[in-house]
Amino acid sequence: MLKNTLPLLLLSALAWHHADSSRILAVFVFPGRSHWMMIDAILNGLLDRGHQVTCIANYPLSRKHENYTELRVTPIYDFWKNSVKVESLYDLTEISIHRMLMDFLYSLGLETAQHGFTRENVRDFIRNDDSHFDLILAEQFYQEAYLMFAHKYKAPIVSVGTFGFAHYMGPMMGMMNMYSHVPHEFLPFMDKMSFPQRIYNTAVSLYEQTLRTFYYLPQQEVMAKENFGHLPGPLPNVADLERQVSVVLLNSYYPLTTSRARVPGMVQVGGLHIKQPKPLPEDLKKFLDGATHGAIYFSLGTNLKSSDMPRDKLEAILNVFRSMKQRVVWKYEDESVKGLPSNVMIKPWLPQSDILAHPNVKVFITHGGLLGTQEGVYRAVPMLGIPIYCDQHLNMNKAVLGGYAVRLYFPNITETSFRWALEELLYKPEYKKNMDRVSGVFRDRPVPALDEAVYWVEYVIRHKGAPQLRSAGLDLPWVSFALLDVLALAVGIVLVVVWVLRKLVMLFQNDSKPKRKAE
Repeated sequence: MLKNTLPLLLLSALAWHHADSSRILAVFVFPGRSHWMMIDAILNGLLDRGHQVTCIANYPLSRKHENYTELRVTPIYDFWKNSVKVESLYDLTEISIHRMLMDFLYSLGLETAQHGFTRENVRDFIRNDDSHFDLILAEQFYQEAYLMFAHKYKAPIVSVGTFGFAHYMGPMMGMMNMYSHVPHEFLPFMDKMSFPQRIYNTAVSLYEQTLRTFYYLPQQEVMAKENFGHLPGPLPNVADLERQVSVVLLNSYYPLTTSRARVPGMVQVGGLHIKQPKPLPEDLKKFLDGATHGAIYFSLGTNLKSSDMPRDKLEAILNVFRSMKQRVVWKYEDESVKGLPSNVMIKPWLPQSDILAHPNVKVFITHGGLLGTQEGVYRAVPMLGIPIYCDQHLNMNKAVLGGYAVRLYFPNITETSFRWALEELLYKPEYKKNMDRVSGVFRDRPVPALDEAVYWVEYVIRHKGAPQLRSAGLDLPWVSFALLDVLALAVGIVLVVVWVLRKLVMLFQNDSKPKRKAE
C-alpha cells in the first residue's frame, strides 16, 4: 500500500510547490538532433507548468505554444561535414582518445558555438535585449561561452547534460572524481577495473582535464568575451560561470550508468523523453503485425548512416537477413538500395520508440547511443550493439555485462558473426529475461523523470539559485580541494620525525662509543 501511495504523495508535493510563471532563457546552440529530443521534452514540460520560455535553438519545438518564443540558428551548422576530421564516421571506431577530443569534440564544440554567435538574430539579441529572466537553461555540451548570458541577466543556471555523466562535471560541481571505480565516459571499462585499467583510466581522465583547462576552455573564454564584451564592468571567466551552475539535469539513470558519488545538484533524469507509444503508420503497423516469427528493428541513430556502411559489411548483413524468417525494419537512408530481401522494410526515418513498443519486435540492432539504449531498455527489447564512438562502447559493455545485449566490433562484422549474434538474442530466452529485469529497475522511480526535471528547474528559480545545494569545494583552490596541502603537511611531519629520530640515533651511537683515554 505504501509503495503505491508514495509516488502519488511525491507528485502532490511537486504540484504544491508549483512556481509562479517565470521567464526562462533556454540556450541550446549545439545542432545535435538526438540532443534536441531530451531538450524538447523539458521545454514542453516547463510550458505545461505555465512558464514563459525564450529559446535559442537549431530546431523548432514539437508544438506551437503561446508562451514560447524562439530564435532559430539558421542555417543549421553541418558539424559532421565541417568539424569531424575523418573520412567516414565508421572510422571513429578506432580513433584515439586524443583525436576524439582534439579532432572531434573540441572542434565541433568551438565551431558550432562560433556559428551561433555569427547569426544576426543571436547577435542582435545579445546586444539589444534588455528583458528580465529568472533562469538560464543551457546545454552542458561544449557550448560554455553561452553561460555568459547568466552574467548578462544576473540569473542562476540549470544545465542539461544530454550526454549523461562526464568526468569534467565533478570539479565543476565541487566533487572529486573517483578514478578507481568510475570509468571515463569514452573508455569501455566497467566500474570493477583491473589495476592496468585503473592506471589508464586515471591517465585519460587527468589528460582530458588538463586539455580542457589549458586548451579548450581558454578558447571558449575568448569567444565569450568577444561577443559579450559590450557589457559594463569586467566579465567573469567561463570557468567561474561553470562553477555557478546550480543543477545539472543528467541524461542518465540506474542501472544504465555506473554507481558513483554525486552532489545534490547532479540530478539523474535519463529517459524523460520517452512517452506513451503512438499508433504506427499503417504500412509499418501492417508489416509488424504480420511478423508471426518476430521482428528485428535496426537503426544506427541520427548521425550514423547505414547507407554509408562499407559494401562488404552491407552485403554480409543483407545475406543474413535474407536467410531469416523474421521481418526486419531498418532505418536506411537510401531507399533505392539494390538486392533488398522481401522480409526487410527500409525507410530514411522511423518512429523508433513506438516501433520498439510493438510486441512483435524481439531484437533492437543499435549503435549504442544513449537515447536509443534508454528506449530499448524501457521497452524491454534485447539489443545487438555495434558501438562506433564516444560513450557507445561503455553503454554496450554495460548492456553485455547485464546480460541483455550482444556486442559486435564493427570492423570484425562478417556474415558468420552477425548471424551468431542475432540467433543468440532470438533463441536464448535469458537475454529477454535479463532485459525484463533491467527494464523494471530503469522504470522504478519515485516520480516520472520529466516531473523531476521540471521540479528542480522550479526549485532553483524559487530559491534564487539554490545556494544550499552548492558544494564548499568550489571555493577551495585545487591544491586544497585535492587535499594535496594536507598530504604535503603529513609527508613533511613524517620527514621531520624521521630526521629527528635519525639525529637521536646518531647522537646515542656517538654517546655509547667508548672514549679513548688520552695518552
